[in-house]
Amino acid sequence: MIRKERILIAPSILNSNFFDLENTIKLTDKADFLHLDIMDGNFVQNISFGPEISKQISEKTLSPLDVHLMTKDPEKWFDKFNFLKTEFITFHLENENVHENIKKIHDLGIKAGLSLRPATDILKLTPYLEEVDLILIMSVDPGFGGQKFINDTYQKIDYLASIREKNGYHFLIEVDGGINEETFPILKKTKVDILVVGSYLFKSGNPYQTLELLKEN
Repeated sequence: MIRKERILIAPSILNSNFFDLENTIKLTDKADFLHLDIMDGNFVQNISFGPEISKQISEKTLSPLDVHLMTKDPEKWFDKFNFLKTEFITFHLENENVHENIKKIHDLGIKAGLSLRPATDILKLTPYLEEVDLILIMSVDPGFGGQKFINDTYQKIDYLASIREKNGYHFLIEVDGGINEETFPILKKTKVDILVVGSYLFKSGNPYQTLELLKEN
């Protein structure tokens, strides 16, 4: 599963125009994944959208889905996001029963991802690195788009890449938050595998052109 040629791009529709969702989906059909930020107002302060809207999106998009659960008790939601196009379901390390929840996702035939808040010690991931398929590094505080990139993200990528190579782990490294014209060129030089892109893509003058430029990396 480790990236061979280029960084994969996963647009987050949380930052798109929901009044123009059909065109958003057409745009993201050219991406590698479609990233769904699911917030319940408990784990984070914000509320985004839920299973029903996600199901409708899954039926329209051509892209595999990358579902990020920023929710309390994430295991309550796994079945509800088990769509045909769901590639990853990622939940947060700060919840309980991490080993059990990874297994529950795998039992659905879906790849399991694990994320953590920027303030959470990255070493707390250690017991789970052999099991998971993806590690999502939050490069902003989860809950809202348009935040500034947290610079110690680069060190976290280097650490995870080193541990992965040393131990022969298979997880992909994903980064979410603050991707723009300044951070993207630096991230290209790291061993990140997937970038979640929101405001930078959808608020650009030409999202189609911006996506193509990102994919050319």
